[in-house]
Amino acid sequence: MNRLVVISNRVTVSTDKKARAGGLAVALQDALRENGGLWFGWSGKTVQKPSCQPAMVTDGNVTYATINLSRKNFAEYYNGFANRTLWPLFHYRLDLTAFSKQNYSGYQQVNTLFASKILPLLEDDDTIWVHDYHLIPLGEELRRTGVTQRMGFFLHIPFPAMEIMTALPSHRSLIRSLCAYDLVGFQTENDLRAFFDYIVHEAGGKIIGNHRIQAFGRTLKVQVFPIGINTEAIIRETLNSSRSKMARGLMDRPSDKDWIIGVDRLDYSKGIVERFQAFERLLENYPAYRGRVTLLQIAPPSRSEVPEYKEIQHTLEAEAGHINGRFADYDWVPINYLSKSFTRQNLVSLYRNSRIGLVTPLRDGMNLVAKEYVAAQNPHDPGVLVLSRFAGAARELDSALIVNPFDFDSVADAIAKGLDMPMEERRERWSAMMETLRANTLGTWRDDFLKSLNDVR
Repeated sequence: MNRLVVISNRVTVSTDKKARAGGLAVALQDALRENGGLWFGWSGKTVQKPSCQPAMVTDGNVTYATINLSRKNFAEYYNGFANRTLWPLFHYRLDLTAFSKQNYSGYQQVNTLFASKILPLLEDDDTIWVHDYHLIPLGEELRRTGVTQRMGFFLHIPFPAMEIMTALPSHRSLIRSLCAYDLVGFQTENDLRAFFDYIVHEAGGKIIGNHRIQAFGRTLKVQVFPIGINTEAIIRETLNSSRSKMARGLMDRPSDKDWIIGVDRLDYSKGIVERFQAFERLLENYPAYRGRVTLLQIAPPSRSEVPEYKEIQHTLEAEAGHINGRFADYDWVPINYLSKSFTRQNLVSLYRNSRIGLVTPLRDGMNLVAKEYVAAQNPHDPGVLVLSRFAGAARELDSALIVNPFDFDSVADAIAKGLDMPMEERRERWSAMMETLRANTLGTWRDDFLKSLNDVR
């Protein structure tokens, strides 16, 4: 393959020892190193005026190029249109979606800025891979400058139904921009079906077979690429973590006590408030579990500048206080709510020592916590995954207990079923999910996307 150029909102520079590179960053860095490459994006810094030239760092055959944004750009592009318009809209939260002409203009300006700054860095035979909802218009901006190289785009979050999408005043221009790419990738068949629906019934385009559509004067490929995890790395981390101080403490707890674990970035799309309410229903409907099970909810804050995120933190604190006040005893607290981050080593220890993994987003592109929880389990005594049907992961992990997070009674029933599930059934369900996780890894997702993009004529 030719040189790979990755463009994303943020860049994880491999030489930055303070940066916490997640699995996705590692997978992209591996792809960049394979044939040499460039990773371009925002530095994470806001300044009075945007960068004149990208800051460049080279590590081996990979170059990292970053630009700063002005405070106005950040407010309108990132906090504004990306996270107060597109994020809630794509997660089916029209009630939280703020439509602002000024924010949309700022979003377009930053995409134009990205295009102008990366253009001098491009080579004729580059393969360009753009990531996520922040940069949907970037492909069209690059095409306007005469860029003809192969360009792919992957949407990490859900793509909404046509009726939701058309509520966005700028929906037509946004989808036209998406069609400037040669390949557009989605997480699930549901997302692809929603996109097809828009293309045919709103844009007047055509599905011409073999993963191809025609719309807005262009022909492009559209395909499903469910993102995975580095399964073997999680397994290794789990074995290493068994020697940690936290792991030893977890194994010393009483054998008649069980943990239910939830791990989420603090976000209204994750359904944490509804999860607390479903757990309260469990304690109401199954009093035998009082004193026996504790919900450990880890939810580090995010996007604290956005008002909706401040509000959900207050709501969760109040809900946890209400449930603990109602059911707690002198030697037991129903909900242990921790608003902070944990190291990967400690997280996998917590996964492995929890009887139930409770992953109940109201809408999620994939949800890798569900996959990590399964990978971290003890094969001889695995826990049970209770998973929202509205998480993309439910399309692959269908041996989990699949629930509707809006139906508190059914979630409570599923938790109870998981807590009392026989060992043989737990092993069967876990083995089926592990087979999927080993087949569809993060590397598989990356390689499949790049192969499909490279096949574009």
